[in-house]
Amino acid sequence: MATDDAPTGGGLAAAVAALPRDSTRSPRTGWTRQHHEQVADRSLLALRRWASPGRGRIDLPGPASRAGRASDGLEGFARSFMAAGFRLAGSTADPHDHAGFYAAGLAAGSDPSAPDRWPTLTETPQARVEAAAVAIALHESRAQVWDHLDPGVQERVVEWLAGSLGARYGDSNWRWFQNVTQAFLRSVGGPWDAAEVEANLDFLDGCYLGEGWYSDGRPDGRSGNVDWYNPWVMQLFPLWWCRILGADAPVDRLEVYRRRMADLLPDLVGLFGVDGAPLFQGRSLVYRFATTGALWAGPVFGLDAVAPGRVREVGSATLRHFVEHGAYDEHDLLSLGWFGRHEPMRQPYSGPGSPYWSSLGFAGLVLPAEHPVWSDPEPDGAPAEVTTPVWPVGWLVGQHRDGIVRVVNHGVDHSGADPGPEDPMYCRLAYSTATGPVPSSPLPGLAPVDNLAALRGGQGRWSQRRPLELTGVDGRQASSEHRVVYLGADGELEPVGGGAVLQTWSVLRGPVEVRLVRLRADEGPLAEPAALVLSGWATPTRDVVRAPAVSAVVPLMGGLRTGESVHEEENPFGSALRVPWAETSAPVRPGDVHAVAVVLAEEEPELPELLLQDGVAEVRWPDGERDVVDLT
Repeated sequence: MATDDAPTGGGLAAAVAALPRDSTRSPRTGWTRQHHEQVADRSLLALRRWASPGRGRIDLPGPASRAGRASDGLEGFARSFMAAGFRLAGSTADPHDHAGFYAAGLAAGSDPSAPDRWPTLTETPQARVEAAAVAIALHESRAQVWDHLDPGVQERVVEWLAGSLGARYGDSNWRWFQNVTQAFLRSVGGPWDAAEVEANLDFLDGCYLGEGWYSDGRPDGRSGNVDWYNPWVMQLFPLWWCRILGADAPVDRLEVYRRRMADLLPDLVGLFGVDGAPLFQGRSLVYRFATTGALWAGPVFGLDAVAPGRVREVGSATLRHFVEHGAYDEHDLLSLGWFGRHEPMRQPYSGPGSPYWSSLGFAGLVLPAEHPVWSDPEPDGAPAEVTTPVWPVGWLVGQHRDGIVRVVNHGVDHSGADPGPEDPMYCRLAYSTATGPVPSSPLPGLAPVDNLAALRGGQGRWSQRRPLELTGVDGRQASSEHRVVYLGADGELEPVGGGAVLQTWSVLRGPVEVRLVRLRADEGPLAEPAALVLSGWATPTRDVVRAPAVSAVVPLMGGLRTGESVHEEENPFGSALRVPWAETSAPVRPGDVHAVAVVLAEEEPELPELLLQDGVAEVRWPDGERDVVDLT
C-alpha cells in the first residue's frame, strides 16, 4: 500500500547527486552521512508501493525464487527492515515514519490469520534466514519499534521467531542465522536452546582458517569455500550476536570475534577498487554493497584496524559506485544484477527481494553523526601500489595506481576434496574489481575461457582446476597444483593416467602477473598428447559497461603461440567477451616450464624478463626489482 511520501520512482540517483559534497572532509568521494541517509530513506520509501495491504510483505515485481512468492514477500520486508533498523538506531528523528511502517508489517506478518502472514520457519527454510534479519532489525529499532508494539503482537513475533528452535539449519553460514534469531528471543525473555547455540558455535569455529578468514561450511581446514559470505555473515553475524545479547554475551567469545574481525579488516579493505567497486568473485553478488557491512562493523565494535575515515571512504565509494551505475532501477528498486539488472546472476534462491541483503551496507548508520567514522577526514593521496599475500585462502591481492584491484587465486575452488567441473566464479586463476569471468566452465570443444592454466586433450576436452591444493603464499608469490582430470562431453570426469599434476606459480606486481606452469607426471607419460593453454582476462567488446584498455598474454618461456577467443556470452561488464591466450605449439612434455606475462591494465606496461636456471626462475622487472621463484 502506497503512502503519501512514497515516491513513484526513478529519482534516487538524481536526488543523491544533488546533495552538496564535502571536499574537505571527504576529498576522495565527496560523500557525507547525509548521502547514506538519503539513499537509505529513498530506497525504503520506494518499497512502500509494493507492500501488501497489511504491510507484512513487500511483493516486488519479477520472477519468484524457488521458495515461492510468500517467502519472497517476507524477504523483501525482512531485509529492508534491517536498513530501517540501522537508520533508526543512529538517529533521534524518523521523518518518514519507518518505525510505524515496519511496526504495522510486524503485526500483519506475525498474524496467522492475516492474508499477508509470513510463512513459518518450518514451512519454508528460507524464512530461517529472514528471521535473523528481522531479529537484527528489531534489536536495532528496539526503542522505536519493539517497545511500542502491542503485547499481543510481541507474543506473535516471539512465537514466529521461536520456530528456529529445533529447526534444521544447513551446515554453513546459516548456523549464524539460528544463533542470531535466538539471541533476540533470549533478550526479550523468549525461548532459546543453549545446546543448539553451543553446537552451532563449535561448528562455526571449525570453519575458521586463521587471520580473519573462514571457509564457509568447511570445518576440514580446506580454504575452498571463500567468498563475500566470509565478511557479510561469517564475520559480521558473530559480532551482532554479541551485540544483541548485550550483557549476556560471553566476554571471551566477544573478544575472539573482535580479534578475528580486526585481523580481517586490513585484507578486506584491499578488495575494493578506488572507484568503490568490490571484487567480482563468488556467489550472491546481487547483494552488491553488503560487501561493506563488515567494514562498518569495525568502528561499531571499537576496532581501529582500519582508520574511521578510510572505512567511510570505502563505504561511500562503494555505495556511490552502485547508485551511479544503475543499481536502482526506474522504480528506485534494487534489481537482480551488479550494475543494472542482469538476469544471468539470478540463482535458484534469488527472489525480487534478495538484493536487499545489501541493507548490511547501511550498518554504519547505527553510529551517530559525531562518531569519527562520520567526522574524520577521508585519507587523501594516490592509491597504494602493493601486493598483499593472504595465506589462509591462497590469494595475492594487488593494488595499483590505476585503481583496479587484481586477485590471483591459488586456494579457492568452491569444492570438497574430490574432482569436479569448475565453477567460473571460484576456480579461475584471477579475479578483479573491473572484470568478470566468462560465465561458463571449460567445456569440451569450447574455446579457452579466461584465466586458465589447463590441458586441452583429445575431443577438445579441458582439464578442470578442482580440487586445488595450495602449495605456497609469500610476498608477491603464490603457487598451487591440481590433478589433471578431464571433463568429457557427457559431463563425466575422466582422470588422466600417469599421476599427471599441473603445477602453477604466480608473481603479481601491479598490472602484470608472471605465470609459470609445469606438468608433472610421476608415473609415466600422458596416454594421449595434450596442449597446455594459459589464458588471460576476459574483457567485453560489445555493450561495454566497463573494460580495462589492455588485456594480453605475452609468452616469456616455453615454446608458446598466441591467439584470442571471443565468447558470445555476457557478464555484467558487457558482452562478446574477448580472451587472449597462449598455447604450446607442440604437445606438452612433463618437466618443461612454460611462462607468460598476463596483463590487465589501462595502458601498456613494461614487461619483465624471465630467466630459468637449475630449477630457479628469476623475474627481472624493468625498474631493477627481482623476484626469485623456486620451482624445485
